[in-house]
Amino acid sequence: MATLKFLSFVIVQLFLVSNSEGVEVGYYKKTCPNVEAIVKETTKHYISRAPTLAAPLLRMHFHDCFVRGCDGSVLLNSTKGNQAEKDAIPNQSLRGFQVIDAAKFALEKECPGTVSCSDILALAARDAVSLINGPSWQVPLGRRDGRVSILSEASKNLPTPFDNFTTLKTTFGALGLNVKDLVVLSGGHTIGMSHCFSFSSRLYNFTGKGDMDPNMDKNYIAQLKTKCKPNDVTTIVEMDPGSFKSFDTDYYTMVTKRRGLFASDAALLTNSQTKDYVLSQLKPHGSTFFKDFGESMVKMGKIGVLTGKAGEIRKHCAFRN
Repeated sequence: MATLKFLSFVIVQLFLVSNSEGVEVGYYKKTCPNVEAIVKETTKHYISRAPTLAAPLLRMHFHDCFVRGCDGSVLLNSTKGNQAEKDAIPNQSLRGFQVIDAAKFALEKECPGTVSCSDILALAARDAVSLINGPSWQVPLGRRDGRVSILSEASKNLPTPFDNFTTLKTTFGALGLNVKDLVVLSGGHTIGMSHCFSFSSRLYNFTGKGDMDPNMDKNYIAQLKTKCKPNDVTTIVEMDPGSFKSFDTDYYTMVTKRRGLFASDAALLTNSQTKDYVLSQLKPHGSTFFKDFGESMVKMGKIGVLTGKAGEIRKHCAFRN
């Protein structure tokens, strides 16, 4: 039964990979030429007041693309008793929906019924990163919005902070993302916060015997224990202490010191290819992270996109038409 479920997962994900063409840079140049300026100005308005919104906007795009492809399904509210992706535990801590809604409102005034919510999300994620000293990249556009959003799919398909390297490689690979994309996109953990329950097992009960994770620096564990008590479900801590509001390469420095917050961060040191990449980003003038991140984000942003007459262009991002 487990094998059948795995094969079903892979078949679905391979379909998403194959259905990834049809987006292009400059897609709206005739129908809504100011789209990028409008989204950037809206994103800037919010990020300038609350820089911590950058991380959840980036994560929102990531979570959208990993479930049903980049179709804006993570933005949909539950309807008629059916719970949507937004309600899954990994998505309950997402913030920044108001940014997407504000950009959509402005674009509906500028060019009604033209720009999809999934394209707005892809642009806002890029702009949020660039506004906190991160890289920028050209975003291919032309996605349409999906009509389906299911809580259980988000629960099953999203990578977790508890995953080992083999699981991560399988999850990313099924969507057409390679090992380099995996280690590069993990670098997004250079910004943002996390709840204690996402890593507390590493502090208190790693193997079910009340032990600590031997792959985590003991001094770091001691620091984290002062903030996170057993069974703490409310406290949040910085994923990249000291620079969690700035997009930089410090995450890779933390990983090499065995201070990556999640088991999935520590997993990057268990594979030779990902470990080599982590170490290569420590050189002040030799880092390729910014360039690589933009390339992997473009690649991720093409997963399972709906184009042509598929899907719809939502009038409101939280609701189907």
